[in-house]
Amino acid sequence: MLLETGRVVAIEPDGIWVETIRKTTCGSCAAQKGCGHGLLNSISSGRRSLIRALPGELDPAECRVDDEVQISIPDEVILRGSFIVYIVPLVFMMLGTIIGSESAGNADLGGALGAAAGFIVGFSLVRVHAWRHRDDRSLQPTLVDILPREAQALRIG
Repeated sequence: MLLETGRVVAIEPDGIWVETIRKTTCGSCAAQKGCGHGLLNSISSGRRSLIRALPGELDPAECRVDDEVQISIPDEVILRGSFIVYIVPLVFMMLGTIIGSESAGNADLGGALGAAAGFIVGFSLVRVHAWRHRDDRSLQPTLVDILPREAQALRIG
């Protein structure tokens, strides 16, 4: 299970929005320079991101804006999510290439158009999957702990 610490930026009745600095995932990864996620982080300033966390062991009403909290993400969610996000568009792009090159008069043009269409279909399926599972507690980050204000003050000072 991956644990990440972040700062609460918004509170909703069914969850919280947490600003994180992705040091856990990118700092210890062996593929730092070859990963698209790491590349995008290096372009963005401060390597910060917003994550919506569902209530886990705690009620979101117990949080206040600027509280430091700990959220958890199960390892299998990261693996399954990576597979879906990377492999599904790639498979549909390859299928589109094959279908486009076989069915068009100009195989190169048909293959290129089929690849683009397949990628769009695959990406759309990933978006639909994400939308359908947006409230599935087993696939979402969950709120685990609110760090004591004394510990937060020691970190800042």
